[in-house]
Amino acid sequence: MQKILKTLSLVFLSATLAACDNIELTVDSAEPIGVKVVLVTMFERGADSGDEPGEFQLWNERRNLDQVFPFQGEHDLHYNADSGILAIVTGAGTAKAASSVMALGMDPRFDFSKSYWLVAGIAGFDPEDASIGSVAWAEYLVDGDLSHEIDAREKPDDWEWGYIARHTKVPFDPNKPEPRGEVFRANGALAEWAYQLTKDTPLPVDEEILADSARYTNHPNAQKPPFVMRGDNIAALTFWHGEILNAWANAWVDYWSDGNGEFVSSAMEETGTFQSLTYLDKIGRVDIDRAMVLRSASNFTMPPPGVTAADNLLAENEGYTGINLAVETLYIVGSVVIDEILDNWTTYENQLPAATR
Repeated sequence: MQKILKTLSLVFLSATLAACDNIELTVDSAEPIGVKVVLVTMFERGADSGDEPGEFQLWNERRNLDQVFPFQGEHDLHYNADSGILAIVTGAGTAKAASSVMALGMDPRFDFSKSYWLVAGIAGFDPEDASIGSVAWAEYLVDGDLSHEIDAREKPDDWEWGYIARHTKVPFDPNKPEPRGEVFRANGALAEWAYQLTKDTPLPVDEEILADSARYTNHPNAQKPPFVMRGDNIAALTFWHGEILNAWANAWVDYWSDGNGEFVSSAMEETGTFQSLTYLDKIGRVDIDRAMVLRSASNFTMPPPGVTAADNLLAENEGYTGINLAVETLYIVGSVVIDEILDNWTTYENQLPAATR
């Protein structure tokens, strides 16, 4: 089976690299590189270094990811041989995340059998739960697209929203089918380990952001300095915003997690990433129990009192006021976990951290 998988991987890589311009195909029988940590970022604002950072740049600069591997994706892959960290920029959205992670997972140049995966990105946060710059370790990853929908102007009067789960009769029908992509669940014990390891990590405070967040007078947590928490994620290709959809997101995560999850972060990629990791786990390319999700708050998912959802959304289109703080806290907290894994690799290579604490 392993020989078959390697042959298929070589064919896949050959086709991938052949589609790239100015890339020489050099696949041989060398042993694949054993990667310790895969850092999954979703976007970069400009260059890979030297300008305003997106999700990838701080890692690239501070972790000296100086070895570049050609890759048919948004960016080439960046690696540091001394630490064993490999970073990818998937591109925004579930489709790009899924295809990029699948392409990476099947790449025969790397061995991911012992790799830890850290999805590290910014997100919109529910102001009920957290403040700008706060970070959340997620366990339940809910898809915000895979469903049936009726325009709110045509829905039955007794439906609160026009969204219903597939193969059900009413919104939040308790007789929902087994999920097939609607929700994924990261290793909860590993998420809790990561949270306990990082929950007291000092995070930087931006006084201007704190002053701006004071507008959220009905949400005490939104007015706090940044902090670390547990909180779950919804992923959707549609960038939604507003109090009504924020209430829907809370209900949707609660529904698909059977009341065990708590909506905190809204992004666009997690269910695509975990769909690919699920398939890769089935063929032994990765261990999905080693995958973690960390999101930091760059903005809120609804406006403060006195501001319309449309006005707030349009203002955010000009740029998130909290993006620089969010990528910094993302790096700080993510680094604590990565360093713990790397510093104790002789233990964590074969034993999950949650089992040792």
